[in-house]
Amino acid sequence: MRTHVSALFAVVLAFFLLPLPTQAAEGDETLDIVGHAADGYYLAFEPFAKVELPRILLEENAQGNLTVGVYGTTAGALRSGNYNLIVEEDGTPKTLTTPSEIDGAIESGKHLYGSLAPKQGSIVLDFSLTRHLVYGLLAMLVTALIFIRLAQRYKRGIGREEAPRGVFQNLFEAMIVFVRDEVAKPTIGAKYERFLPYLLTAFFFILFANLFGLVPYGAAATSNLAITGMLALFTFVIGQVYGSKEHFKHLLLGPEGVPWWVRPILVPVEILGLFTRHLALAIRLFANMLAGALVIFSLLGLIFIVNVVFGASVAYGASIPSVALTVFILLVKLLVAFIQAYVFTMLSALFIGMAVEEHHEDEPAPEDLDDGRGELTPEFGGDGTALEQRTRPQTPEPVAS
Repeated sequence: MRTHVSALFAVVLAFFLLPLPTQAAEGDETLDIVGHAADGYYLAFEPFAKVELPRILLEENAQGNLTVGVYGTTAGALRSGNYNLIVEEDGTPKTLTTPSEIDGAIESGKHLYGSLAPKQGSIVLDFSLTRHLVYGLLAMLVTALIFIRLAQRYKRGIGREEAPRGVFQNLFEAMIVFVRDEVAKPTIGAKYERFLPYLLTAFFFILFANLFGLVPYGAAATSNLAITGMLALFTFVIGQVYGSKEHFKHLLLGPEGVPWWVRPILVPVEILGLFTRHLALAIRLFANMLAGALVIFSLLGLIFIVNVVFGASVAYGASIPSVALTVFILLVKLLVAFIQAYVFTMLSALFIGMAVEEHHEDEPAPEDLDDGRGELTPEFGGDGTALEQRTRPQTPEPVAS
């Protein structure tokens, strides 16, 4: 319920705030809350500076040939004279074509929020670095370095032949064991070891990506639907590649035991459900992380709104509850960073387990495991010692004379 409420809140808030940026001061200056939480071709270190990221563009020229344009910054691409700048003014797009207009947009920083349009040809693919991509790569690098360090220790026998040493290894050992014993084993079963590397990678990548969103001047790569979509796509592909015969039989022919005339209805539902499960997996993570950022920017934006409406003195008073609520939400986001990493990993393991599960006809039915007292028979409910005792020859008791 909490996940669905957060997702709904993010969608509704984005719908209302995207076309209507909050007025922050008199004049043309506005506070675009969604714009601050969205992706961009720069790293924001405000109020100190904004570092523009390289632009890499695959273009098709007027002759139909493919070319690659590489520029150090967005401003450099505009100053090359090969592009116009499309910016949004009063809710309508406006194309800046003259050098004076483009220079004015660069001086004011509006070029960072616009889009490039080639003067000749068109852009086929944009391979430029973005803020979310940079922090996603950073999360990937941190994850790789941690696992490489842990692997080196395990190769030396630390944690394998003897107890783990130090806070670093014990901390990550606890999380690794948790993912293995509480997520992978119960949901996937005997084949869990094949998929454990992916589950561990997804868990720690999402965790670090979420945590980078709490760092000052940082950004959560998981608040980008493209990144969460790719993670969900990995889960989908792994499940289908390693899916069992029973999985595809159930998917394409419908459940066993249902009338034939019901199968044409159930099969499309099963196929649609397969895709919607993974789509929801991507949207759930994206919406929860975006919602947290929007709430924080909204609470801080109240200070600017009160300043415009009621004046500076009232804004100082409003800043106290606003900042207090922001700190509280940040603490909640710290908890959510771990929860969402766990939820995504758990659901991924569940979907993979559903796909690779194999049903054997010789497995005992649930009613066969009942010993008549409403409990599992000992051989299936314990450690196997009862089975050994049952099969062991029994010594007859002496009969009293």
